[in-house]
Amino acid sequence: MGNEIREPRQERSKQKKEAIIKAAYKVFSDVGYYNTNTADIAKVAGVSTGIVYGYFKDKRDILFYVLKIYINDIKAPIIEYLDSISAPIDVDELSKSLVALTTKLHHTNANLHNILHSLADTHNDINEEFMELEKTITELGAQKLIELGFENKNLTEKVHLIMDIVQSYAHEYLYDKHDYIDYGQMSELVCASITNILNS
Repeated sequence: MGNEIREPRQERSKQKKEAIIKAAYKVFSDVGYYNTNTADIAKVAGVSTGIVYGYFKDKRDILFYVLKIYINDIKAPIIEYLDSISAPIDVDELSKSLVALTTKLHHTNANLHNILHSLADTHNDINEEFMELEKTITELGAQKLIELGFENKNLTEKVHLIMDIVQSYAHEYLYDKHDYIDYGQMSELVCASITNILNS
């Protein structure tokens, strides 16, 4: 018979569960998912392993709580950014600010970013969460462009293509760091590409 998972109702219990999730976020970021066990998480959270199993089925169960926090930490600033844009729009400035924001978001918790995306390659349910995030941002971005007066022609495809280009640049700049690449020049090329896509 498996352990009975309880949903905390008292404030103290809720705080313990949050502490476990935050601890897992840190430990996964520091040493990776596969190098972490529930005892590691419990130690950082300041609770017993038994307490961890009182709130979560296993390490994978905790991972999904961490994933939800990570995705919200990505999605919330993007939604806030889209809400802040108003007409008339300067496409060149929009391109620069979009590249800067995406790079900043990738830089924040970079280790966890790589860990979660590597898990998505082999875990369909994790990949689905990232696919849903892409869908949400694409749809919100396209809707915002319509509100700003852009012609409603291939906007979904344009936004998704821009996302791919900007994310690819952020990965290059933050993770790959090729010594033969001038990332200042690459950033300018990315911004020019965004401008051309939006003006096409």
